[in-house]
Amino acid sequence: MRKLNNAVDRFALTHPHFGVPNLMRYVVLITAAIYLLDLFSKGAASAMLDFNMQLVLHGEIWRLVTWLITPEGGSPFWVLVGLFFYYSIGTSVEEYWGTAKFTLFYLCSAALTVVFAFVSLLWDKSPYISTGPFYRILFLAFATLYPTAMIRIQLILPIQAKWLAVLYVVLTVLSIFQFRLWYLLYLLPVWLVYAIFFWDRIADLLAEFGLRIRHQNSRQTIQFKSAVRQQKKKEAERGYRHKCAVCGRTDTDHPELEFRYCSRCAGYHCFCQDHIFNHEHFTQ
Repeated sequence: MRKLNNAVDRFALTHPHFGVPNLMRYVVLITAAIYLLDLFSKGAASAMLDFNMQLVLHGEIWRLVTWLITPEGGSPFWVLVGLFFYYSIGTSVEEYWGTAKFTLFYLCSAALTVVFAFVSLLWDKSPYISTGPFYRILFLAFATLYPTAMIRIQLILPIQAKWLAVLYVVLTVLSIFQFRLWYLLYLLPVWLVYAIFFWDRIADLLAEFGLRIRHQNSRQTIQFKSAVRQQKKKEAERGYRHKCAVCGRTDTDHPELEFRYCSRCAGYHCFCQDHIFNHEHFTQ
């Protein structure tokens, strides 16, 4: 699993232009448009796009992709609130990771979900998949990266993201015991993607709740994590999140630029897209 995690980071670092910038914006806008069409067509729009294994096997292969933009049911107000919420957290995750890694996370979740749907044909002739598990695992990713972010339940009650994540995990485990194997297989694809992308963060996440896993880290890794914590404290005092250590440009002054952190430098040093591969590595 650690090798897969390293491969993901290496791919994102070496392919900075991979992916679709602001991917969640397009997904949410298209999903909202389809929901509005459903209101006037009594669900006909979603019926033509959602995942249906029998129709896929009969040639409607577009359903292998279009299920990702099929809205879940509900009142118009709460559907729009939900879409805006997932747009916000998706954008935050993309800002933290960068476009390449976030797009890879999205594509891997979608592809693995479809693969598991075909595997489930061995015992289920009509497997069902939806966007629900992906959006929930997207929130779990957000809570892992921003554990102290405040979320308002029902737009009123504020609670930290990490506690909502704990509640989601507990309810998921209870649901697995209630519905057993089929529900576990329904969730397994996105949980597997989460484990791959956050393998190095799971120990840190447990530490948030007083649980620590004993493991050996290199001296450079320990220094890097210490610098990360210090950097996050400073971000609240500054008017920007990323600043290039070479040219000094920030994401506030130049929002069109992409910024990355170099894992080969000692410490926590950020570089813009023009200097991530063109700089002298820090040794102290």
